[in-house]
Formats: sequence, C-alpha cells, structure tokens
Amino acid sequence: MGETDRVARHWSPNPVFTVLFVCTGNICRSAMAERIARAYLDEALGDDAHRIQVVSAGTHAVKGAGVHPDSATVLGGFGGDPTGHVARQLLDDMAIDADLTLALTRTHRRAVLKAAPRALQRTFALREATDLVALVDPATALGGDDLAERCRSLVKRMAAARSRRPSDAADDITDPIGRPLEVHQEVAETIAESLIPLLDRLVALRPAPAAAEDPDDGDGKPRLYLVS
Repeated sequence: MGETDRVARHWSPNPVFTVLFVCTGNICRSAMAERIARAYLDEALGDDAHRIQVVSAGTHAVKGAGVHPDSATVLGGFGGDPTGHVARQLLDDMAIDADLTLALTRTHRRAVLKAAPRALQRTFALREATDLVALVDPATALGGDDLAERCRSLVKRMAAARSRRPSDAADDITDPIGRPLEVHQEVAETIAESLIPLLDRLVALRPAPAAAEDPDDGDGKPRLYLVS
C-alpha cells in the first residue's frame, strides 16, 4: 500500500485518535511522555480512555529495551507506569497513521516529516504544540460528532496557527541519557508541563452524554436519564 492510500485510510472515519511521541532512543523522553499521557487520559476519560491511543517510537531506538532506569524512577511521581514498555524504531507507517505526532525536539520533527512528508499538518514539537493549542480559541466550534473527529479538527486549527508562533531552539527538550537522576526529573517535569495543557484540550472535546427517554416510569410522564 502506497503513502497516498495510507493517507486516505487515515482520514477515513476512525473512532480512535492516535498520538505518537518521538525522541531518539524511545527509552527516556518519548517513553515518559507516552506513559504520563496514558495515566492522565485514563484518569480524565475513564471508560472513554480507549478513544485516545498513545504510542511512542525512536528515530534511533534502543529496540526491545525498557524505560531507562532513571526515567522509570521518576515516572511514578507523575502517575506513569513504566511496566511493559518496549522501545521501537520509528517506521513510516507510524507517522503516516498518527493523528497527532509530538516530537521532543525539532530534529525529531524533521525525521518524522522525512518519513512521512504528508504528515506536516499534524506533526509538531511538543512545546510548539502546547503554544499552538493555546492560540485556538476554546470557544471555536469544531466539527465532528465524536471525540476522535473533534480532536482531528483541533489539530487542523493548530496547524493553521503556525504562522503566529515561529519555532525556535526553545522547542527542544533535553536528552537526559547519561545524565544524573535529577536531569531525568527535570525533563519529566518539562514534558508534563507541556503535555497536560494539550491533553486538557483534547479531553474537553469529549461529547456530552446523550439524553435518553424512559417512556414508562410509572406515572405516565416521560423522564430524561443521562447515559454514557
């Protein structure tokens, strides 16, 4: 299947919105971002948490490795669980299929776009994405009847705001590999501070529970119940 076919498939209706995090080895920064995001979304979305999928990969992955021990140590403080992580190499299909790719540096963003040039409008550095989503008015009407469609609409608005927020070196999040535990802690804090406002905006797009009528409630009058 060629890239054009995959892009067409990507933009077909899909009830799951996929976020891809990318760094170098996929054992520190992107791994922490994935697990912090997963913990946050599980808490915020509850039974709907499966509607936002989070994955990660590395441009030069330490394939098969778990989360770096120091990164694993600090993850718990952010609600993240390093258990079961397996580092994997970034593949073209991952970048093509992701609804939103968040790179930990501008170099990683360029690597993603080299693999999937058509993914430009949904590929950002993490810090860049945080600033761009803040430029999208929360009151803006976003198309779509479900969470995934609305999230994709938000990503399009973020891309449209790029001219208002130039990218620079401040978008790069430091690689903690080979550094003291304190650096892993600082990097995790930076990731969380950048990531949570963006996740908040995605979570806020969840449609309100539908109202359903119960026509037989014993008094002849229909009543409304909220169903999720």
